[in-house]
Amino acid sequence: MPDDAAALDAAASRAAAEEESAFSHPEVDPDSTAAYGDHPDQVIDFYAPHVEVVPGVPAPLVVVLHGGAWREPYDRRHISPFADFLARRGFAVASVEYRRGSGGEGEGAAGAVAGRWPDTFDDVAAALDALPALVRERLPQADPRRMVVTGHSAGGHLALWVAARHLLPADAPWRTDRPAPLRGVVALAPIADFAVAEKLDVCGGAVLQLLGGEVGFAEHQPYADPALLLPTGIATTLVQGRTDVDVPQAVAESYADAAAKAGEVVGLTLLEDVGHFPLIDPVADACAVVAEEIAQLAW
Repeated sequence: MPDDAAALDAAASRAAAEEESAFSHPEVDPDSTAAYGDHPDQVIDFYAPHVEVVPGVPAPLVVVLHGGAWREPYDRRHISPFADFLARRGFAVASVEYRRGSGGEGEGAAGAVAGRWPDTFDDVAAALDALPALVRERLPQADPRRMVVTGHSAGGHLALWVAARHLLPADAPWRTDRPAPLRGVVALAPIADFAVAEKLDVCGGAVLQLLGGEVGFAEHQPYADPALLLPTGIATTLVQGRTDVDVPQAVAESYADAAAKAGEVVGLTLLEDVGHFPLIDPVADACAVVAEEIAQLAW
């Protein structure tokens, strides 16, 4: 129907404008960068807090996991303005890079494969394991006892996964023997339920690519899907735009429903007239909401 077509066009235009705004900010160089492995992508950027929220008290540590459908063209640089935004609000920030899927020669983002199995998960687990020692060295202003993990889109998936490592199958190399010492997780438009995301073809089949195709999906889903790794016992909030066309609201809602069935209450903050990218856009009101959700867990 014409009205439906007009609505779809309007939604697409709005999403494009939101994405353009989020990517319009200059990259912000970190205060320091440290390696947690030998690969060039195995690094963490550190941003010192710009202000003392509570004088004389170390700042909470926010671990940022960037999105981009686990694909090579999207690295941590695009989320550096968001990391700086958090630092300017008094948080100490650690922005994690990790290996992502690559595209063929001459291919851009659309042609890149999502993620590397198991490298993407190897890296995120190794980065979090190395983080306490690196923080003591690089961010003495931070209090790692007040640590919150946040991530956007594919990074939101990784943030939820980090909090669930103690629930992984016994043969998983990333499994820990106890829950991570986190104050909480704030997952932003996360790819939080792989079955729903695959059904909706989120990010052009990214979930299927991440897990290695149809066969890999069945084999690897129990090791990677946050919706199957519940309850975590860690305070978790999802922040989701209602008009998100990249990772629709149904994905976050399905994860929250799965958590409830597992006996865990997960916060779900739904933002009206907000799409995918305002959550990490420093000039958007939605980004201030995200900072407040982080602060509620961190302090």
